[in-house]
Amino acid sequence: MTKHPSTDSLVEATRSRSRFSGHGQAKGAAGYKEYLSEEGQTSILYAPEGGFGKILVGAAWDNIAVANTGMIDKLFKKITRQGIDIDLGCLYELKDGRRGAVQAFGDMFGNYDQAPYIFLSGDERTGNARGDDEFLRINGRHWGEIKRLLFYVYIYHGTGDWSLIRPKISVAIEGEEPLLVIPKAEKSELAVCAVAMMDNADGHIKLTNHTEYFPGHAEMDRAFGFGLQWDDGNK
Repeated sequence: MTKHPSTDSLVEATRSRSRFSGHGQAKGAAGYKEYLSEEGQTSILYAPEGGFGKILVGAAWDNIAVANTGMIDKLFKKITRQGIDIDLGCLYELKDGRRGAVQAFGDMFGNYDQAPYIFLSGDERTGNARGDDEFLRINGRHWGEIKRLLFYVYIYHGTGDWSLIRPKISVAIEGEEPLLVIPKAEKSELAVCAVAMMDNADGHIKLTNHTEYFPGHAEMDRAFGFGLQWDDGNK
């Protein structure tokens, strides 16, 4: 019987493969099965015999910004570190019609063993952690009860330019090399980036790079038709 790595070993494996630089491309991406770097690119992950196990979705970003203090700084692209708090979130729709969100904002951390079978683990507020900074754990044993998941990152605190923050999302499934989704990092100060959609395609996983930016969660929700009610919240 094939042994699968534990969730903790998946975390470490994903961290060790998530050190990137450059705009729109990954250096050393050989550690990934595939990476989706263009809007609309899709990958199909076929369900193994017995179904999926643990699914780990991680987010990483660069916590830097270009200082705009003067013409000389702009010409030489002076780099300064800023306290930008980027969070990972997920909108979900289950097969029975239930819909909701899993994110740190509003203390909506989800549940791994019960619906929605998604749990947010960790809330890294600096972007300085090695490898992925935050994780969503998805219970693949219940994948048949999930219709679709939309993964996004949003700026909770601070101001930033997505072309410098350069977010990335990795998807790791037990027994498989992880996939990497790299949204096109536009020079935009909109607060929310919808990175990828994970659809249930006849029991398999269809992962699509979306790369869309929105001023807030409600606008993103309307664009993808989840129909949630959004209120102010706190972490």
